Amino acid sequence: MKLQQLKYIVEVNNNNLNVSATAESLFTSQPGISKQVRMLEDELGIQIFGRSGKHLTHVTKAGQEIINISNDILSKVESIKAVAYEHTKPDQGALNIATTHTQARYALPDVIGKFIKHYPKVSLHMHQGTPAQISEMAIKGEADFAIATESMHYYEDLVMLPCYHWGRSVVVNPDHPLAKLSRVRELEIEDIAAYPLVTYVFGFQNKSDLEIAFNEAGQDPNVVFTATSADVLKTYVRLGLGVGVLASMAIDKELDRDLVAIDVNHLFGYATTKIGFRRGTFLRSYMYDFIEEFAPHLTKNLVSQAASMRDHEQVEALFKDIKLPMR
Repeated sequence: MKLQQLKYIVEVNNNNLNVSATAESLFTSQPGISKQVRMLEDELGIQIFGRSGKHLTHVTKAGQEIINISNDILSKVESIKAVAYEHTKPDQGALNIATTHTQARYALPDVIGKFIKHYPKVSLHMHQGTPAQISEMAIKGEADFAIATESMHYYEDLVMLPCYHWGRSVVVNPDHPLAKLSRVRELEIEDIAAYPLVTYVFGFQNKSDLEIAFNEAGQDPNVVFTATSADVLKTYVRLGLGVGVLASMAIDKELDRDLVAIDVNHLFGYATTKIGFRRGTFLRSYMYDFIEEFAPHLTKNLVSQAASMRDHEQVEALFKDIKLPMR
């Protein structure tokens, strides 16, 4: 059994059983991968992948268990390398962050600016996506950190640490009826539900705060447009496509002075942004520093405690008495 074989079966699984795509991503040949997978299966005496002719069709039950263990082994190998680099090149390396557009555009610029100034020899890479994509990148090891808010069920395999709370605003053009109504009284769910809505991708799925609020009020939101970018959503609000429901921190008082932002925290409450990493990951010193720069209460000692815990419930209990900042 070779580490290369374990890497091949993991990557074949990551590439949806497409051996050709796997070979391309690993800069090797398709026959070479197929041969090594067969050799591993012969050695173990079981099939990892089901087949129809030359094509892989599914992962067997035993194969899934082997792939899961292989993922852990390969992660440990990367941790061994990280330990070595920490002692030989403590201020050098790479940091890959997977997050949403809102976090990348409005929450991270100052943090990243300070980090790059302090660690000029660490190459930093930002990957933007939906909660599902962010989770997948972190679980596969393509990203060191996942920074996200909703759809936390995607992150069961990660250690997720609370960073800060943020509120939502309804965003409309100045002549919109909701802008006029907000000057008279606080908006209600029924007021917002009367108009087409534009909001974030997955904003009303998986029992989000928004979906719960509308359901409890007996309303069915008419979502006509979704996007991952707050800037794109504001563009379509300006075009009159619908009422925007956005993170309040995505409203720029100067750049968005042509829009009216109405605070609706009394309707939806606040959301919590978290930063996460794979369990068992060896965190470099500059990784601890990045986390603390992003969320000052997340000290190295506290992060290490959380990383040693078995599940999300224990992590949540660790932070129950810590008051998070509001953005």
